[in-house]
Amino acid sequence: MKFECSTLFIDVQKSALFKDSKTFADAIPNVSWQHAEEGYLACKPKNKAELTRFIASQFSFAANCELDELHGIESVQDYITALWTRLQRPAMTQDEGSLLALPHSYIVPGGRFNEIYYWDSYFTALGLEDRGDIEQIEAMVDNFIDLIARFDCVPNGNRLYYTSRSQPPVLSLMVEMLLPYKKQDHDWLLKVTNAMKAEHDFWHRGEALLNAKYTSHKRVVRVNEAVILNRFWDDNATPRPESYKEDVQLAAQLSEPEKGHFYRNIRAACESGWDFSARWLDDGVNLSTINTTNRIPIDLNCLLYKLETMISTCCSALGERNLSAEFEMRALQRKLAINELLWCDTSKFYFDFDLPCGQLSPVLSLASCVPLFTGICDATQAKYIADRLASDFLKEGGLVSCLSETEEQWDSPNGWAPQQWFAVKGLLDYGHNALADKIRLRWITMIEMDFKSRGCLLEKYNVVSPNQTAGGGEYQVQQGFGWTNGVTSRFYNLSK
Repeated sequence: MKFECSTLFIDVQKSALFKDSKTFADAIPNVSWQHAEEGYLACKPKNKAELTRFIASQFSFAANCELDELHGIESVQDYITALWTRLQRPAMTQDEGSLLALPHSYIVPGGRFNEIYYWDSYFTALGLEDRGDIEQIEAMVDNFIDLIARFDCVPNGNRLYYTSRSQPPVLSLMVEMLLPYKKQDHDWLLKVTNAMKAEHDFWHRGEALLNAKYTSHKRVVRVNEAVILNRFWDDNATPRPESYKEDVQLAAQLSEPEKGHFYRNIRAACESGWDFSARWLDDGVNLSTINTTNRIPIDLNCLLYKLETMISTCCSALGERNLSAEFEMRALQRKLAINELLWCDTSKFYFDFDLPCGQLSPVLSLASCVPLFTGICDATQAKYIADRLASDFLKEGGLVSCLSETEEQWDSPNGWAPQQWFAVKGLLDYGHNALADKIRLRWITMIEMDFKSRGCLLEKYNVVSPNQTAGGGEYQVQQGFGWTNGVTSRFYNLSK
């Protein structure tokens, strides 16, 4: 049995002893959680005060990543430079509570997030490359390789409760970043190629089982006889340990079968990185209608295209011509499928595909910039995307993540660093330099204005009204912040 299944864990989380459910999920047992469970069942605290004393006697808690000492720094660039050492964590030799040991140093996002997050790491690495810290980027990739060896994937983060899911696959992007520095190192190239192939296997587990009647298994979906694409998933259909009471409360009115579906789809949305958004909601508004596993996401499939092209490139460099050709063909088939299934000729934009309805989702989001970033679209499509970004998505502080107005944090009026980078880099690659510069400069202007009043960088921003704090989500907006630092650093560098 796992800690999150224990009576102690469930009782503490349901009691709302901690304002943030993640606090107890991250607790470090003084002896072991089994020892704490035995003590709890023996004494059964009668009230909240007794429970508080019992927990304090059995567990310790790591402090959040506090950055108040940096608030005297006057410029954004100096703040970013000073922040890297504050966000760096040393290698670990053994797990501590739910925190999984990593053999090399790593960078955390900041605030309540005291562990790595998979897809965050790529955007963070942009800033590390800008400061010349290639060694730290290589350490992060080596940590991912270690996690793949241990769990068959790069988990959502290095917490035990994150190992049932991954996040958008960015290992290939980090390998691509390191290639200019490591291309003469045969052993390294072989190591990362094997890791990328293992990641591809993870996303395609069960592919051989698919047929006309059995059309989906975990993360693979048979769209038709010729097309197999991917979706987000989670191997568990239970409340998330790090958001236990929130999930239980949201599912309270559902039947038992509906609860399992709800929990899995909440978890799958976390695998997407977009937790949460109208992209995953059947009614476009209410989280209770979440149906992530019934969407074929445009961004995921574009990143898997990138993974396949990188595997092909690396296999070619290693002299493995047959494997290189195999993954080149897989990438080509995926590219054709994406453009056939996920591009709308009427709207001139990419959309997620709604499997039960058999049609494109109506939700307009910046996930449609990832085809630009990965080179999926042609020049005509790129022009249509650029026009839509300029007319509908571009706001005072940059690009809004999604045009839907819900109370979820990945929808309007919020903007996030990852999508700014996907859009700007993609637009530059297709020659839409003026729009890319406009987005970049609006983001920097907003960041500098907000930094002047707060003295820190944040996880997300209200790009529609930059003078207001971004809302939505299951927790208060966090300071730091890894991917904001990385993307903003890269935007400054593009100004040079």
